[in-house]
Amino acid sequence: MAAHRQFEELARQLSAIGAVKREMGRILPQDCPPASAGVLTLLDRHGEMRMSQLAELLAIDMSVTSRHVAHVAERGWIEREPDPADKRSRLLRLTPSGREVLEELSARYTATLARYLNDWSDADVGHLNELLARLRTSFGDCRPRAHHDSTTRTPAE
Repeated sequence: MAAHRQFEELARQLSAIGAVKREMGRILPQDCPPASAGVLTLLDRHGEMRMSQLAELLAIDMSVTSRHVAHVAERGWIEREPDPADKRSRLLRLTPSGREVLEELSARYTATLARYLNDWSDADVGHLNELLARLRTSFGDCRPRAHHDSTTRTPAE
C-alpha cells in the first residue's frame, strides 16, 4: 500500500484537476455548457431514457436535470417523446443535430488534449488512461445511494 504522504499528494493533484476541467470547459461552444455536454454524452452512451434515469446518472436533483434537458431540447439536440409504457413519462433521445454537437465536442476535446500533451509519448498517454480507468474502477459507482442505504457517498463526477 502507498505511503500516507503519497495519498496526501494524490489528494492535492486531484483537487488541481479542477483547473484542467475548467480549461476543457472553455473550449465548449457558447451555447453548450458542460452540463449540456454531460446530458448529450449520457444519452449517447446509454440510449434513450426517462428524465429520472438521467437525473440518477448525473447524480443531481430532478429540477436541475429538467433545466439541463430544457436547454438541450430548445436547441434541437434531443427529443422528448411520450413513453409507450407510461404515457405520463417522456423518453429522451439524441437527435441527429445532437450527435453532430457531440462529434464537434469530441473533436475539440481531442484537439485540446493533443495540443496540451504534445510532448507526451503514446505510452505516457496510454498509461494515464489506464491509471484513470483504474482509479474510477476503485471508486466504483459514486452516485448517491438510495436513502435506505447507510453507505451513501457523494458524487465524484
